[in-house]
Formats: sequence, structure tokens, C-alpha cells
Amino acid sequence: MILKTKFFKKLVFGVDWRLILALLVLMLISFTAIYSASFGCGMSFKYLSIQLLASGMGFAGLFLFASFNYRYYKHLSKFIYILSLALLISVLVFGSVKRGTKGWFDFGFVSFQPVEIAKIMFILALAAFIDARIKDVKKISFLISAFALLAGHLVLIMMQPDFSSTLSYFPVTLVLLFMAGVNPFYLFCIVVSGCLAAGIPLLGTFLNMQRGGTLLADLALSLKSEWIVVYIAVAVPFLTAGIWYFLWKLRIRIPVIYPIVLCGAVLLGCAASIPVEKSLKDYQRKRLVVFLNPKVDPRGSGYNIIQSKIAIGSGRFAGKGFKKGTQTQLGFLPEQHTDFIFSVIGEEGGWIMAQLTLFLYFLFIWRALAIAKGSRDRYGSLVATGIATMFMFCAVINVGMVMGMMPVTGMPLLFLSYGGSSMLSSLCAVGILCSIRMGRHTY
Repeated sequence: MILKTKFFKKLVFGVDWRLILALLVLMLISFTAIYSASFGCGMSFKYLSIQLLASGMGFAGLFLFASFNYRYYKHLSKFIYILSLALLISVLVFGSVKRGTKGWFDFGFVSFQPVEIAKIMFILALAAFIDARIKDVKKISFLISAFALLAGHLVLIMMQPDFSSTLSYFPVTLVLLFMAGVNPFYLFCIVVSGCLAAGIPLLGTFLNMQRGGTLLADLALSLKSEWIVVYIAVAVPFLTAGIWYFLWKLRIRIPVIYPIVLCGAVLLGCAASIPVEKSLKDYQRKRLVVFLNPKVDPRGSGYNIIQSKIAIGSGRFAGKGFKKGTQTQLGFLPEQHTDFIFSVIGEEGGWIMAQLTLFLYFLFIWRALAIAKGSRDRYGSLVATGIATMFMFCAVINVGMVMGMMPVTGMPLLFLSYGGSSMLSSLCAVGILCSIRMGRHTY
């Protein structure tokens, strides 16, 4: 009885209630938007009931993780990482295929996507690895080991293949490594490598989508991704060596390790672009580049962005009202209850509701970062920062996507988009944040 009383007091005085309030209002907006988005197709009761069920299970997980001392995750980090790999491997063996991705456990009435919970487990494991080896942060071996942990998840997820789920791993990893004190130049090289790995396949697709006999169209006919890889892999080392030698002659002494690492990152990115290109289907590549000019394929890959922008723009200041959005209710807006849920909010709630949603998201992320700053130990700070980064990245990508400013990646807007797996894992992540916040009052 005494233990229960102590936990209740810790829960009341230790939890960040501003974070919880922002979460509850976001979920209320989510339920309303999902019901309206699926009303026109007669699926409103099914989608809403599944979302409510997932939310109920998620809140049970929230209280469970909030009551569990987060410091134990550090000691169990190896087991957590191995378990996450086991989940990703098992879904490749026993999972079912949805929308071309073998990433779901199908239980009949409901299905579960293990990659959502694997993201949280990766944050716990990576934060423990960084905290345990913080003295080795300046060594290349530390960086290689950290990205070996990352590669374990990325390879298995790309085998599904599920490109959109891998995206949030990169900002989380980079931010945590930056917090640990890794040389920013090395992180820059990693960004260059990632941009080349994803950019080379997409560059060829973008050039091929241009029409009208332009210079780009003519270039696309003769330029293949394999040749782009060869050009970059050959030209960059010579160019880098030339610049370094020129600066050396000007008595600007740059250690030779920097151009070597940069060239290695370029070559690694070029090599990684080949499996990335093979894992991405043609329609996926078009979706990722068409935001630059949706009118090149208005009835195909550009259709989603065009309809989304029409929906948001037609909402104006106060919106068209609940269940009165024409783009939403007439079915012009694709994936309106999942990826494009913010378009529904913008059309039916207008600028006011869209800004309220963004403010609540800002409040939530701000409080998550405040928890990271106020943590009593480095591990808790790293975990909270990783979770906050994941939420912030998903929000920026999704909102930018529906407004035509970002590629259409299929990334959901956490707490708002329909999806039981993402809702359950997100609420469990909030439980971990609450545990870190409550840990401030443990002496």
C-alpha cells in the first residue's frame, strides 16, 4: 500500500502534464479527423474502433513503461537490441504482405507492424552504447560500431522492403552522435554518403520524368544510375585530392585524414545507391521526386500532392466544417485517413485547426526536449532526445509532404494518422519519457 502511494505521488508530481495535455488533444483531433476521413467510404466505425483499441492498449503501455525505471534499459540494452533484430527477422519469415511490403503480423481483426516498436528499441540500445563508450567518442572505431548497430536494422527493414520506415533512423542516429561529441566533419561525411545513396537513383528518375525535348530530357536518355555512380566515384577522389593539394600549397594545413574520410564516404554512398535502387520500385522513386514538379505526372505519381494542396488551400481560415470537406468526402484525397490526415484537418478545420495541431506538436516536442535537458543522467537525456527527434522528424516530413514541400515518403503523422502499430509504439515512447521525467524525483 505504501509503495502504491509513493508511486501515485510520483506520478502526480513527476509527470509533465503539459506534455500529456498536448498528447490528449492531439489524439482527440486524430479521432475526429479519422472518423470524418473514412465517413465517405463507410469505414468510419471500423477505423475509429481500431484506433480507439490501439489507443487503449497504448495507454496501458504508457503507464507500464512510466512505472518502470528507465535505467534498467541501459543494463538490458544488448538483449533489447537482439530482441529488436529477432522481431525484424521473424516478420520476414512469418509476416504478411501489405502494399508490397512484408512487414506485418496479421492476427485477423488487427495487424501489427514490428518496425514501429523496433525504432524505440533501437533508440534505447544506441543510447546505452553511446553512454557506455563515451570516452571513445573521438575514435573512428566508435563511429563504425555505432553505424554497425544502425545497419543491422536498416538491412532487415530494406529487405521487406519498407523505405519510409528507415528514414527516421538517420536523424536520430546523427543527433545522438552529435550530442555525444562526435566530430561534426564525420557526421557531415555520413550525411553526404546518405544523400548519394538515396539521391543517385532518384536523380535518374527525375531526369526521366522531364518532358518536351529539354536538355534534361536529352541527358536522361543517355544517363543511367550506373554511369552516375562511375562518374562520381572517379571524379570526386581526384577533385578532393586536387583541392587538398592546392590548399596545402597555400599553407592551409588540413590533416590528410579529412579528404580520405570524405572520399570514403562518397565511395560508400555510391556503392549503397545500387541496393537502394534495386529495393525501390519505379512508382516509389517517382513519388519521392515528383514533389519538385507534380504537373509532370498529374494523374499518376503527382496526383496525391496536387489533391492534398487543393484540400488544404480550400479550407481557408476556418475550414469547411466537420464531414463537409469536398476533397475528403468525395474521395479525391488519397490515403486521407493515414498519410494525408493533416490535409483533412486543413480542409475541414481550416488554418485555425492546422495551426492548433502544429502548436500542440511543438508543445509536445518542446516538453520532450525539456525532459531530456532535465534528466539526471546522460542515458536518460540521450533516450529522451532520440524520442523527441523521431517525433519531430516525422512531423516535419509528413506536414511538408502534404503541402508539396517534401517527398511523398509514406511516413505517418504520429498520434494523428490512422495506424494501431504507430499509436501503440508512440504511447509506449511517451511512457519512457514519463519515466525519465519521474526519475528526477528519485534520490
